Amino acid sequence: MRQKILLVSQVYAPDPAAVARLMADVGTELAQRGHEVVVLTADRGYDNPAVKYKASVTDEGIAIRRLPLCSFGKRSMLRRLLGGLSFTFQAAWHALVMRRLHTIVVSTSPPMASLSAVVVGALRRVRVVYWPMDLNPDQVLALGLASERNVSVRVFEWLNRAILRRADTVIALDRAMARRLENKWPVSNKLVIVPPWPEEDEAEAVPHDANPFRRQHDLDGKTVIMYSGTLGPSNPVETILRAAERLEDDPRIVFLFVGGGTGMAEVRARTLSNVRCLPYEPLSRMRFSLSAGDVQLVSLGDGMAGIVHPCKVYGAMATSRPILFLGPETSHVSEMMSRSAFGWEVRHGDVEGAVQAIREIADADPRSLRQMGTRARELIAHDRSKRISCGRVCDAITDTRPVGRRAREAGPAIARTEQSSVPVHGSQATAPSGRRG
Repeated sequence: MRQKILLVSQVYAPDPAAVARLMADVGTELAQRGHEVVVLTADRGYDNPAVKYKASVTDEGIAIRRLPLCSFGKRSMLRRLLGGLSFTFQAAWHALVMRRLHTIVVSTSPPMASLSAVVVGALRRVRVVYWPMDLNPDQVLALGLASERNVSVRVFEWLNRAILRRADTVIALDRAMARRLENKWPVSNKLVIVPPWPEEDEAEAVPHDANPFRRQHDLDGKTVIMYSGTLGPSNPVETILRAAERLEDDPRIVFLFVGGGTGMAEVRARTLSNVRCLPYEPLSRMRFSLSAGDVQLVSLGDGMAGIVHPCKVYGAMATSRPILFLGPETSHVSEMMSRSAFGWEVRHGDVEGAVQAIREIADADPRSLRQMGTRARELIAHDRSKRISCGRVCDAITDTRPVGRRAREAGPAIARTEQSSVPVHGSQATAPSGRRG
């Protein structure tokens, strides 16, 4: 059945944010399946509000409507809050007056965007699909930025229960997130678990000697530890920066941070000779920048498993690059690494372990790094490719069967996934140094 589907997200391609790309991939796939797709998004860049987009365009059969006064940058929490509220109320109004609307898909950009879906779903009786990319107030609580008694925390918890209660389908990014959602409101009978995906199913791994990015930034002959994407409080890299201080006298190694976010200021402030920072690369050049790294750094803060999901790991894996994972012992990244040895793991605070891992990377035979990268790419191709994962999200969005029938035919999503995947606590022990090769 052809549906009119509304995607509500403060960010949308060509904005460089990960959720913008994921939403665009889903919109394109839904349009190719013959559905009428409308997008409501902001008319300015989220990270850089100086970037202005056209108010109304049609791209690949998708009607994109960009709303004004919805993005004021990240200089303060007040600016972000005002932009988020403005977007949420405008999106709700447009959705209420939109003709023939069948399904509304909402994510967590901004965190209060789900309010628009709750209101529209209740007043218009349309289907609601909730696809959270991160969880709040869980994130601010884990970061110690607020207490459970805080009024805003209580408001967000109420909103979480409201959207989970109203949603016809809930899409979680991993099992830890699924359990957190289930603890807020029983959703296992309408829940699917689909991890994010890389930009391309088979992103081309550009050889170093043919990579213009490496030549442009004088990286030839260097071992490059690269962080690519948004760097925020949930992705701390202090342990790596302290390791970079210890390794500053090693001319072979360069730590390259490509992207944006509030954490970039902390990196620049260290003024280390072996640490460089660059802005986001356009999607059209992403394969060159990702391929320029010998190893891709992925960070997840302690206590953040199930709250945020660093999508950058999939792009690195698809580009056949090993991973240096800085994070807790239990996470979706460590689960994947327990299935296939494609990198190193380091715990937050283990500077000595980080130094040893990075020296091991610099000393490694290039062939062994390529083998690790191949294993990473094979894991993506097996069950986390763009074709597979984006298709599963679109299937969930367009599934119009009653919730009860879906649950009877498929069984609870959490239980089904727990039985088919590796345990949450990986079966392999972490090396004493805090790394696994």
